[in-house]
Amino acid sequence: MELRHLRYFVALAEELHFRRAAERLHIEQSPLSRAIKDLEYDLGVQLFARTTRNTRLTWAGEVFLGEARRVLTALEQAKRSGKAAGAGFRGSLRIAVSDGTATPRFAALLARCREDEPDVRVQLFEVPLGLQLLGLRTDLYDIGFAHAAPDADGLAALPAWTDPLMLAIPARHPLLAHKRVPLAELLRYPMILFHPEQAEGLHRQVERLLRTIDAEPNVVEHVVGFETMMALVAAGYGVGFANASLLSRYKHPEVIARPLAGRSAALTTYLLRPDVPPSEQLGRFIGRVVSGSDDDEAKHDGSR
Repeated sequence: MELRHLRYFVALAEELHFRRAAERLHIEQSPLSRAIKDLEYDLGVQLFARTTRNTRLTWAGEVFLGEARRVLTALEQAKRSGKAAGAGFRGSLRIAVSDGTATPRFAALLARCREDEPDVRVQLFEVPLGLQLLGLRTDLYDIGFAHAAPDADGLAALPAWTDPLMLAIPARHPLLAHKRVPLAELLRYPMILFHPEQAEGLHRQVERLLRTIDAEPNVVEHVVGFETMMALVAAGYGVGFANASLLSRYKHPEVIARPLAGRSAALTTYLLRPDVPPSEQLGRFIGRVVSGSDDDEAKHDGSR
C-alpha cells in the first residue's frame, strides 16, 4: 500500500464519482480505478459498491475513510513541523480550543508566549470538547482549553482563568427594568443556550447555574458560538449568556449587558493536558498560564 492509494481513495470517497475524482487528482480514470482495486486487494475488503448508475462507500469503506484521513492529516502535520524546524523553529505546541475559549485572555496568553519564545511554533485546533479529549489521549494535541473539567482517566485539568458571566438581553426587554437580574425572573422568558454537544463545556456551566432554581428554562434555540447567540439576541429571539470580556467588545445597539442578582456568576476556563510529566517547553507554557491566573487573583484581592 502506498500513500497515493490513500489519497486516491479519499478523493473518490468524497466525490463518489470516478470522473470527478480523477479530475480532482489530475489523473486519468484508469489509473484511479486500478489503484482502488489494488487497495481493496491489499485490504481484503470491498471499499466501494459500484453500479452502472452510482458509486457508494461500503461500511468497511466508511470505517477506512476515517483512518485514511487521520494518516494523511498526520503526514501533513509532519511536513509542516519539518518545514518549521528548517525555518529555525525549535519546537511546536499543538493547542486545542473548545467551547469558544479563544477569548481576549487567550490571545494575551499567546502573545506572551510569542514574546518569550518566538522560535516555538504554536498550532491551534478548534474542535468540540469530545474530540479535544480524544486528541489529548492519542497525542494529537499537547494541551487544550475548554469550559469543562472532565473527570477522565489519563487527563489533568487546571483552572486557567475565570470571567464574570453576564446576560445578553435584547433592547426594550422587560428584564432591563432590573439593574441586576434575578435568576427566577430570567426563567420566565425565552432563552438562547449553548449547544449541549457542540459547546459542551459552556452548556454544562450555564446548566449548573440554572439548576439552582427549581424551574424549567424556556429554551428557544441552542447555538454553538458567541456570534450566533448575539445575532439571535439582537433580533429579539431571547436572552443569552456570555462572558464579560467578549460581551464588552460586542457593540450592538440592540443588545444590553446585565449581571445576575444575588450571586457572582463566573465562567471558568480550564487547561487540559495528558496526566504525565510535561516537557520543559510545555511546562513553561503551563507556568505562564498559572502566573497569569495568580496575577488576576492579586488584582482582584487588591480591588476589595
